[in-house]
Amino acid sequence: MSESRCTASVGRPRAFDPEAALEKALDVFWRKGYDGTSLADLTEAMGINKPSLYSTFGNKDQLFLKAIEVYENRPCAFLGPALEEPTAHQVVKKMLYGAAKNFADKSHPQGCVIIQGALSCSETASSVKEALMARRQDGEERLRDRLARAQAEGDIPATTNVVTLARYLGTVMQGMAIQANNGATSEELTEVADLALSAMPAIAP
Repeated sequence: MSESRCTASVGRPRAFDPEAALEKALDVFWRKGYDGTSLADLTEAMGINKPSLYSTFGNKDQLFLKAIEVYENRPCAFLGPALEEPTAHQVVKKMLYGAAKNFADKSHPQGCVIIQGALSCSETASSVKEALMARRQDGEERLRDRLARAQAEGDIPATTNVVTLARYLGTVMQGMAIQANNGATSEELTEVADLALSAMPAIAP
């Protein structure tokens, strides 16, 4: 860890670990949603006071987006590795199976903090909602580009609309996240993933 992250600007050691504090903030935001999380909730969970929160992470919006970056960079993130698979079928299978496993994982709140956050943010948090929607759209575009590459390589029929296919898969994953948040198990979500795979004759194993 760099010296700048371990010491305050005046040279005194920080009384807390910013990375650990962000993990705790992420857990609170994930469980309560952006609007449902108060500064008191955050400072209590993170073990810091409001001045420390503001000086280290910025306001609530900035803290939330920093927590989302932590979420996106976790080892269990599945989209990036899935896109590296050699065939379109393997890409989609790894992505959907990864969603089924991750969304229902009991070691953290169930579902997807990005999807749930975008759905639950009120109009007063429009900037946060827009940032979350942009992240979701970026994921869909990365998938679309990977499917377009597969199509150019002859892995997907030329008649397949890869834009619609990527949107369909994104819709399936959003539904899986909501189902997980409502208590669906990994096994149940895997059955949904299998059905989605079987419903796409354009992609052969």
